[in-house]
Parts: sequence; structure tokens; C-alpha cells
Amino acid sequence: MASPRFSKYSWLDFLFSVVGVCTYLFDVGSDIWVGTEFYSRGEFFWFGVLVGLMVLSSVVVQMFSWFWFKYDRDLEGFDSLIDRNVLFGFCGKLSLILHVFQLGFFCRHVSVIWHGFRVWWRREAGSEYAVYLTHDLSMLRLIETFCESAPQLTLMTHITLHTDSARTVQYVSVVASITSIAWMVVDYHRSLRSFLPDKAKQGWSSAFVYFLWNLLLIAPRVAAVALFSTVLPLFVAAHFLLIWPVLVFWAWRQQTDFMDSAGGEWLYRATVGLIWYFSWFNVAEGGTRKRSIIYHTFVATDGGILLVTWWFYRDPVLTQAYAPVLLAILPLTYLMGLLLKTLYYCCFHPTKWRPHVQEVGAELPDGQGVSFRTISSPTGAPCVRNKRMACHATCFYFKVEAL
Repeated sequence: MASPRFSKYSWLDFLFSVVGVCTYLFDVGSDIWVGTEFYSRGEFFWFGVLVGLMVLSSVVVQMFSWFWFKYDRDLEGFDSLIDRNVLFGFCGKLSLILHVFQLGFFCRHVSVIWHGFRVWWRREAGSEYAVYLTHDLSMLRLIETFCESAPQLTLMTHITLHTDSARTVQYVSVVASITSIAWMVVDYHRSLRSFLPDKAKQGWSSAFVYFLWNLLLIAPRVAAVALFSTVLPLFVAAHFLLIWPVLVFWAWRQQTDFMDSAGGEWLYRATVGLIWYFSWFNVAEGGTRKRSIIYHTFVATDGGILLVTWWFYRDPVLTQAYAPVLLAILPLTYLMGLLLKTLYYCCFHPTKWRPHVQEVGAELPDGQGVSFRTISSPTGAPCVRNKRMACHATCFYFKVEAL
């Protein structure tokens, strides 16, 4: 059973779920609007790129959702819970059809909202199961964000710089992408922290600083790639294809164990490589300080090369108004993000506000001594834990001082 030290599903969990659905629908709506605008204006190339990003993101997310659906149905005692889930309540073939038609992710949103409403408003049993669902949805949002929102933000920035103008629809797309990324950062980190004791919860000031340093690190990366693409548009794909396999290889070398099948694990490693192209994401247990330093050094060097390349190939006349400013601000912004990240772990981390709380996993061997949320059947069936998010909580919070 779930340890009493951990909080149950609350109104705040329900609120985060509702806002998450709203941001998801807003993101989808803005994508459709942008695509329609490109198509109606005859800008078929941008239309094709946008649709390609949307399709790629949707397929990847649906694959993860389907893999998890199959894994969970094989867990002992899980069948007694499927009547509570909009997605799991369907038979396997019908659920497969939903995923093939790219509706599995949306059904998970509906499942979380419906089950969360039953637990929070109607005071029904199943709080642990509601949290289980929100953990999976949080991870899927993370994947969807970096498969679509981050590349789309890069695309919209590129178009704005390339055409030296921006329409309302482009501003809407940028706002939707930034909103999706921002909400993902807060929601995902909050989901991970739910594996920790209540007294180690993250406060609002700590959450704001955490969000800010992530934003300061991601924004310069997106801007550097977008600027590079304006001068060498055919080479931006080559740049990604050169770096991405290296990042996937690094994920493999860290011996990730997130999925329950070999094919699913390679899909996860490929997705981690895509996430790393934009932002740091810890995937292995143990001290992460060295890995983080290696990653940020690599990304900072790569970003510097992209900026220098853009500077020498840019049009001096068209870019004279903003080029020197960007060349100075983007590296400084990334440096500020690194400094703020260091400040967060030194001053704003929840355990710094409550020093008597020992972080989960601190000073313990890998994989030992960590308690995780579980879900339990009202009929007394065996408990099932969310191994996926538990794995990430172990990796993320193994040692505070190493992060």
C-alpha cells in the first residue's frame, strides 16, 4: 500500500490536470490555425514542415502511450482497476485503434480528469490510482513538448527572422509553444516531487526559480538553432542528424532501464536524444554532476559555434539592428541560467528550506532505500507501482549535491 508519508490526490492535482488539458488543447488549436494560415497563403513548405513536426510528435507520444498500456495490462491486479479508466476500460483492440488514430493521448487526458474528479469531488476511493495516471500523463507531456513545442518554437523563430516580419498567427504559435514548455517544466518537476515526503514539497518561490533557470537555458538554445537555420537552412537538419546519434549513444552508455521491452527502450533512448538536443534531462542513477557538466559544456560550445557561424554568414545590412545585441545576450542568458541553476540547488532547493529532511535516495546505494507511490485495488488486489516515474524520481533525486 502507499506509504502514509506521501500526499494523496488533492484539489491542486486536479487543477494541474485541468490546466494541462487546456494547454494541450490550446497548443493543438494553435497548430491547426498556423497550418491553415500557411496553406491558405500558399506557403506549402512551411506547412509541410509544421505538419511533419505535428505528425512526428503525435506518433512518438502514441507509441509511448501504447507501450505503457500493454505493460500495465500485464501487471498483476491491474484488471480490477480498468473500469475506472476511459482508456484502459476499452478492450485491447479498441485501445489499439484509438492509438492508431492518434487519440490515445487525448483519452489519457480525459481519464485523468474523470478519475481525478471522482476522487477529489466525489470523495471516492482510488487516490493512489489517480496519482498513478497523472504521473504517466506528465511524462507524456514532457515527450510531446520536446518532440513538437520546442522544434515548433525554433521553426516560428526561424520564419520570423527569415522574413523579417511576423503575423498574429506566428505570435500565437510562439506563445502556445512557450506556454507548453513552461507548463511542462513545472508539471513534470512537481510530478517527480510527489514521490517525496510531504515535508520536502517544493514551495512557490522554489518552483519559480526552478522554472526560470530552465527557461534561461532552453531559450538561448532554441534561438541559436533558429539563427543558424536562417543562414544555412539546409545544414540545420545535418547539424541535428550529426548530434542526435551521439546523444542516443550516450543514453545507451548510461544503461537506461525505463521501458519494459527492448524496442520500447530504444524508442525511449531516441527520444532522450531529442530532448537533450534542447535541454538537460537526467536518465541514470548515481551522481549527476559530471554528466551535467559534460552536457552543458557540450551544448554551450555547440551553441557558440552556431552563433559564430550565423554572425559570419548573416546579411550585415538586414541584421544590423539586432545582430550585436543577440550575439551578446544569448551567451549571457545561458550563463545566467547556469548560475541560477547553481543558486537553486544551493539556496532554493526544498531541502535547504527544511534541512532536517533527508532527500530520498541520499547516501544510499543505487536503487535502494527509495519508497514510491503505488496503486491499489479497492478489492484488495496486489499493489502496482508506477515503475516509470519511480525510475525517473530515483535518477533525478539520487543525490541533491550531485545535481
